[in-house]
Parts: sequence; C-alpha cells; structure tokens
Amino acid sequence: MVKIEIRKFTKNDLQKTGEFYQIVTSSDNVVLWWVGEEDNWSNVFIAVEEERIIAKGQVHIVCTIPLGSPKEHKHYIYFNLKTLPEREADYHVYELLYERLLNRAYELKETLLNAYQTMMGIGNQSTEEQNNNYFITKGFVYRKSLYTMRSNLSEMIEHPVLAAPYRCMQWKMASEDNVNEYLNVDREIWPEAPIGHKRLMDNQKNSAWTAFVVREDATLIGSVMAWMDEDGEGIIEDVFVRESWRKQGIAKHLLSQALSYLKENGSTFAELQVETANKSALSLYNSVGFKEVSEEVRYDRELYQ
Repeated sequence: MVKIEIRKFTKNDLQKTGEFYQIVTSSDNVVLWWVGEEDNWSNVFIAVEEERIIAKGQVHIVCTIPLGSPKEHKHYIYFNLKTLPEREADYHVYELLYERLLNRAYELKETLLNAYQTMMGIGNQSTEEQNNNYFITKGFVYRKSLYTMRSNLSEMIEHPVLAAPYRCMQWKMASEDNVNEYLNVDREIWPEAPIGHKRLMDNQKNSAWTAFVVREDATLIGSVMAWMDEDGEGIIEDVFVRESWRKQGIAKHLLSQALSYLKENGSTFAELQVETANKSALSLYNSVGFKEVSEEVRYDRELYQ
C-alpha cells in the first residue's frame, strides 16, 4: 500500500499546489481556497502520495465575536478540504486531513474569547455531494445556502440618482479612525457575523480594492466593497444600508458605483453572494443585472471543549 504523507504546506509546495488547484477547479463546481500569504500557511495541510498532492485542507477564522456582544452570538472557524477528482470518495484521505484541521481549529479557538461558543463550518457547492456527505458523517448539519450571482459588465449600467441630502464617495479607509467607524457600523448591520478587523485588512490586500459609502452629513449610512480577484473578475461584498435609511434607492446607487468602478478597471464580470432566503436582496441584485449562477451550501457543528 502506498504511503500518504500529511504535512504542513511550505513554499516548496507552491508549484505542485498550483497544479492541484488547476485540476480541482477545472470543472468550475468546486469551492477551493487558495493558500494565501505566508502568514496563513500554518493553517494549510497537504496530503502527498508518491510526490503528488492528492488533497489539501485549510482552516480559517471567518467570524470573531467582540466582547460585549449577546451571549448567543458565535465565533466561526471554517474548513476547506478538497481532493483530486478521482479521490472524491476516498474518505480515508479526508480522515487524515480532517484530524490535522481539527487540531489546528482547537489551536485557533484558544485565540478567541471563551465567553462565546465556537462553531466549525464548511461551504461547498450544492453539487459537491461526496464532500458534503463526509462532513455530515462528522456531525455537521445544514445551516443555510447562498447563491453566487454574476453581472455582465459589458451591458449598460444604470446610474440611479441619489437624493439630497445624501452624498456618495469612494473611500479608502486610510486611517485607523476610518476603519473603526466602518467596523462599528458593520457590527450594527451584521451583529452575529461582523467582518472584523483581520478580514477587513485581508480584503484590502486584494487587487484594486475600494469602498463606496453614502453619508448624510458626517453619518455613514451605507457602503459596498469592490475588488478584483486573481482572474481579473470583479468581486462585490458587504453591501449594506442602515435600517433607518432603507428603501430610498441608496443600495442601488452604491451598487451602480461599484459596478462602474470594476468595469473601468477592466473586469468583464462582477460576482457577489447572497443568502437564498434573502428575497429583498435577491430582488435588488436582479434589478441591477445580477443572475444566479450557482448555489453554495453551508454546514456547521460546535467545536467542543
């Protein structure tokens, strides 16, 4: 029997990991994370058989609950575990990597406030049945699903007028005060899953990252982020308008600014994700040209003490 080696990812694995990535994503029906910057490599593990990477596992904190939040809010640590297509049903390989991911998740949990429960999660395309079924056997249960929506930027982009006294501007969040202002409003909008400082900083590292915001006088009332991924496609994230200012066309105006910005920077398509149950957001995105292209399902379970 050929031995399978499980070890941490290193710089020497970059080329083979790139080859693994190309093979796994060739079908376009897989959620596969890239290894990221070197400071993230302690969270990445590979399975090597006869000098070939046959599987990769990765773990990442995606939601950190700050002190003072309601007790029912939860930290989230997500897993991403993928094999070569011919090994999708090889649960022995899954098991070897899962053990390492679980151990790393416990280490990451120690960095989080223990006043709040920590959950483990996965996000896969709904068509990744073998992968989803493996995590179900590990006690993960369905939580929610999200559509990936895409807009063709070659089509005309409408620019709805923003009513007075509101004003829209591009915002780089260049100072610590800017970042703190944004994070405070983000926590108000998404109290159970705030973006958090680290994820915001990670987003800002993406190519052509920017934000557009709407203010009433000095008050931040709405925002959207936009950037370009490694393939040059536009990404839109964290679209929000504070509750007292909704249903006035502010979100639609913000989206038009973000789409125009991505088009000007050379993107031919823009993508975003939205919960399938969020009918008002789906209606908004459809109205500016987004169409559903795939569905991601998410499962979770508690990371026990």
